[in-house]
Amino acid sequence: MADTATSEPPRDFIRDIVQADVDAGRVTGVVTRFPPEPNGFLHLGHAKSICLNFGVAREFGGKCHLRFDDTNPVKEEQAFIDAIQRDVKWLGFDWGDNLFHASDYFEQLYAWAEHLIEGGFAYVDDTPPEQMRAQRGTLTEPGQNSPFRYRSVEENQALFRDMRAGKFPNGARVLRAKIDMASGNMNLRDPVLYRILHATHPRTGDAWCIYPTYDFAHGQSDAIEGITHSVCTLEFEDHKPLYDWLIEHLPVPARPRQYEFARLNITYTVLSKRILTTLVRDGHVSGWDDPRMPTLAGIRRRGVPAAALREFVGRVGVARANSTVDVQMFDAAVRDTLNPSAPRRMAVLRPLKLIIENYPEGQTETLEAINHPDVPEQGTRPITFSRELYVEQDDFMENPPRKFYRLSPGKEVRLRYGYYVTCRSVEKDADGNVVALRCTYDPETKGGNAPPDGRKVQATLHWLSAADAVPAEIRLYSHLFNRPDPGADGDVMADLAPDSLEVLTGCFVEPALASAAVGEAVQFERTGYFCADPDGTAERPVFNRTVGLRDSYAKAKG
Repeated sequence: MADTATSEPPRDFIRDIVQADVDAGRVTGVVTRFPPEPNGFLHLGHAKSICLNFGVAREFGGKCHLRFDDTNPVKEEQAFIDAIQRDVKWLGFDWGDNLFHASDYFEQLYAWAEHLIEGGFAYVDDTPPEQMRAQRGTLTEPGQNSPFRYRSVEENQALFRDMRAGKFPNGARVLRAKIDMASGNMNLRDPVLYRILHATHPRTGDAWCIYPTYDFAHGQSDAIEGITHSVCTLEFEDHKPLYDWLIEHLPVPARPRQYEFARLNITYTVLSKRILTTLVRDGHVSGWDDPRMPTLAGIRRRGVPAAALREFVGRVGVARANSTVDVQMFDAAVRDTLNPSAPRRMAVLRPLKLIIENYPEGQTETLEAINHPDVPEQGTRPITFSRELYVEQDDFMENPPRKFYRLSPGKEVRLRYGYYVTCRSVEKDADGNVVALRCTYDPETKGGNAPPDGRKVQATLHWLSAADAVPAEIRLYSHLFNRPDPGADGDVMADLAPDSLEVLTGCFVEPALASAAVGEAVQFERTGYFCADPDGTAERPVFNRTVGLRDSYAKAKG
């Protein structure tokens, strides 16, 4: 990945644990893993885990595995597998030769399940699912032993083998660990290890009709791969005793340890894969890569660079306790990453015609515009000036309030890179709407330079020449949810923002933007950061707003 290291490497309690293990000789080589389930697209929360696991491995000279915990073929698709690999690489990480799947170990996992049966630590249960849930008890009441808990080893072996042979329908039987139905930890109340699923697996096809649960496959896969530090989020903390119990009761080749850190929570954002799936399935968004989605695909399409996401994750840090991060921290990281490099361009989102009455009809001239005020190496570009221009509707008021410094009758402003112009009159349609401004210009202010008499203006506006401005569609994305804690009242879908996407047509951009590459980031002066969307064409490009400016020039200047 690109080198984003600072003079001081990141420190947190996870890295302290790894450092202590290395210093004490408890591990001779650090091996971490990122183990997504291929049942959806990766989101911001996964980015934190990716950066942590791959980052720790890199910093300690180890390796990080990408492993798909593909144990539920009902929800898994090859498209998700491909997307996950694409997203991890986009974020800047590479697993090299260390790509694995839990399905690689199905035969070994099955053998270990039989090992538990032989030792009297697992049994086949015929209890219907709803009844089984009731038998598990509650947080304050112990569970009840299943009547099938007392089957003999021989009967359990025969039934489990018949399960593998496909002799029973879905849901008819499960294999459960025999631990403690009175345990205060619900995860130890005889958890399910295998269930019957007559479904085609993306990798193993129809070779299996029973599949291990995530809890059973996860720790054992870690052991097979020699993972030294199994790092996961806090919701798996209560699963750790089961993780350790299985490791202790099986002849695994290694003894990995699980460590938990706080998951990422962001205001105005939902990071539940179940809810994200619902948003896509029910058409609330256009797909997994909708720029309003907190998926890495959506964030990338919105124009957020991978470096900004890594910077954000670094700023959030790694903690032991859950907390919620203000989404403005994310926006700030994006701005701080884009500002030093994104070239500047002019675009008019809501155009208003401006006619310079004392500029010769049919005449045009080429002016020079700076591509980046702080990066002279980016050079300049030519822009066309003519009698008829477009400016933003918001930059004019016929009856302005005090301290409105932009265009109004009798007011003079600077056109960026152009001239000083003064509004003399307005044109209106039959409904009284202003449709054009009649102005004059000062020829002695070319390039936006102050006139010889030294008079000053209080506003500088962006503009486009009507003759060669390129029609464009601009998509303004905002928060998908209209409250900082979506679903706090119980129904997350009730908190969907009805105006999270505003599509502007009739916009215009500089000719230089017609050939912008998909995903290319630019700053529309005084407006925000945008990127070219794949829906666009050279004749009609489409731009997505990535993030607004912190303090736009328009606000600063009135």
